[in-house]
Amino acid sequence: MHRSAPEGYRVLIAAPYGRDAQSMHDLLSRHGYAATTCPSIADIAGQIGDDIGAILVTEEALVAELTPLDRALAAQPAWSDVPFILLAGRRAGREASSAAIRRRLPQSAINVVLLERPLSAESLISAIDSAMRSRQKQIEIRDRITELDAEKARLATLLDHLPVGVAFVGPDGGTLLSNPAFRRFQPTGEIPSRLEDGEERWVGYDENGERIRRDRFVSVRTLRGETVEGVEFLYHPDDGAAIWTRVSGVPLTDAHGQIIGSISVVVDIDEQKRTQEALAYAAQKFEAQVGERTAELEDALARLKAEVDERERAEAALRQSQKMEAVGQLTGGIAHDFNNMLTGIIGAIDIMKRRIASNRIDDLDRFMDAASTSAQRAASLTARLLAFSRRQSLDSRPTDVGALVQSLGDLLDRTMSEQIDVAILPGDGVPAAMVDANQLENAILNLAINARDAMPVGGTLTIETNLVELADDDATRGPSLPAGHYVAVTVSDTGTGMDAETIEKAVEPFYTTKPIGQGTGLGLSMVYGFAQQSNGQVRIHSTPGVGTSVSIHLPVAEGYAPTEPAEPTAPAHEGSGQTVLLVEDDASVRLLIREVLEELGYVVAEAAEPEAAIALLERTDRFDLMISDVGLPGMNGRQLADIARTHMPDLPILFVTGYAENATLRSGFLGTNMAMITKPFQIERLSAKIGEMLTYDKAG
Repeated sequence: MHRSAPEGYRVLIAAPYGRDAQSMHDLLSRHGYAATTCPSIADIAGQIGDDIGAILVTEEALVAELTPLDRALAAQPAWSDVPFILLAGRRAGREASSAAIRRRLPQSAINVVLLERPLSAESLISAIDSAMRSRQKQIEIRDRITELDAEKARLATLLDHLPVGVAFVGPDGGTLLSNPAFRRFQPTGEIPSRLEDGEERWVGYDENGERIRRDRFVSVRTLRGETVEGVEFLYHPDDGAAIWTRVSGVPLTDAHGQIIGSISVVVDIDEQKRTQEALAYAAQKFEAQVGERTAELEDALARLKAEVDERERAEAALRQSQKMEAVGQLTGGIAHDFNNMLTGIIGAIDIMKRRIASNRIDDLDRFMDAASTSAQRAASLTARLLAFSRRQSLDSRPTDVGALVQSLGDLLDRTMSEQIDVAILPGDGVPAAMVDANQLENAILNLAINARDAMPVGGTLTIETNLVELADDDATRGPSLPAGHYVAVTVSDTGTGMDAETIEKAVEPFYTTKPIGQGTGLGLSMVYGFAQQSNGQVRIHSTPGVGTSVSIHLPVAEGYAPTEPAEPTAPAHEGSGQTVLLVEDDASVRLLIREVLEELGYVVAEAAEPEAAIALLERTDRFDLMISDVGLPGMNGRQLADIARTHMPDLPILFVTGYAENATLRSGFLGTNMAMITKPFQIERLSAKIGEMLTYDKAG
């Protein structure tokens, strides 16, 4: 490798006598060395450089002036020590002569090998080879030193510009190297544990809150083999404010794991620490402000709650006052109308008693009709009250509303005056509505009568049916009415109309615009209650001087065929000795129903309360029919019916009710071969219902 190396590969030859120089040049050339023959030592001095691997001279060449050679060798870098091979002749007293010859070379020539002549070519080549390897080793050392110097320069540049302090500590604790950031805290570069005032300048606490002493400083621990991360110290300089720092350290070991030093790192965290302290203070202050504000809000909330409670109490008192006023208006109106009706009933009965007592019975029918008319008016008023309170018993079934309206044509024509035209307009494709047909008839008649009274000089009454759709965003749909399709029955007139204030009060009980004695004020309230109970609603549109339109929206009976409108009342159905179990807790009502049943030809067993009825069921083989009030003491009529069916599974059961919470919607109350009629009722209606049920029982 040394023979072809880019540096230290040439051999300079100085042998002034004979053919010595040429012979040595030829020998070296044959062995691959780049040899150069120089006439004198001065020529050799001029060529010494990094490319020279060895200098071969004979003792004869040293008789010349050697100052140029001395200067050339002294100018060489510290790493350079060019090898000299000096050839000398053999003499007596060898050691003394060799030293004398050696002294002929300048003192700057240190690396000298002395060979005696004559010598073999192999010995010379071996010496040249050793010298060349020595020169190549020098060049390698030079290159390594250059690399180390570059690395050292880079490390110095890095350390000088690092924002953190770094110190390389020797195994004895002395600082080998430190950067300016470290010397900012330790101007001498020494680690704090080696300073007398180290503990006073560097104040830190461990995880247990104990003060860190010098024997537990970071550099001391790392020299014991520990790796230390992020210990906070408050550094106190000679002047200025204290500085928060974070100190870390790591031990340095050799290939055998022996500790040869450590590195200490100091980071200035003062700004971060001060910021944390400021944030902590701000957070504490904010928490205090939040606490104060929360207390203020809680106090304000308590005051608001007290105000709300006081307002609720005031509103409750107002509602109670309004309720009592409404109840007073309601009871006053009921008392007024019932007094009129009772006057007709009691007066007619008193007259009939007097006539019977004086045996004047020829015209009793007139007074009986008057009493019956007053009683029917009372029954109608009760029905309206139940409709308004949404407690009437409804028999909701799929109903063809168009056909029902058309069936009322003749009745409406007779009801209206000659100046009023009646127009009935059933819509095309209107599906059946889920509604009680009888109650719907009453509602339409009430609206028609209101319309008639609103057209004293005549006009047009229009009744129409159609299918409408109420969407989710329909503001008039109401919160309790789901979106969807509804059957609308609309009664319109061309009468006097109503203003907005009158419309708002129109459905209130006993509110009427008619003169005293000409209206109860329950017509629209009955229609409103009936629509709400039927899962529908009522809409009123009116313009003063133009007319009024009232629409009843009823739910569509999806998937059902409509039922035909109710037929006119059939003649009373006569019995033929069938046995009827009558259960009624009101003695007067029980007496009247029993008399009616017996008049119709039925055999009656009566009970005033459920236990007595159960006893009759247990000891009687058969009843053809059971008639029971819904509201009974102890248990209701439906519960009694279930017990009766355990004794007689096919027993037809007819419920009678004036008002019963559980009977208001018949579809969820009645079972197989069960029916219901509402008090008060006529004999014809009771007999027809009994006949219908007994006929159904026989057919079954």
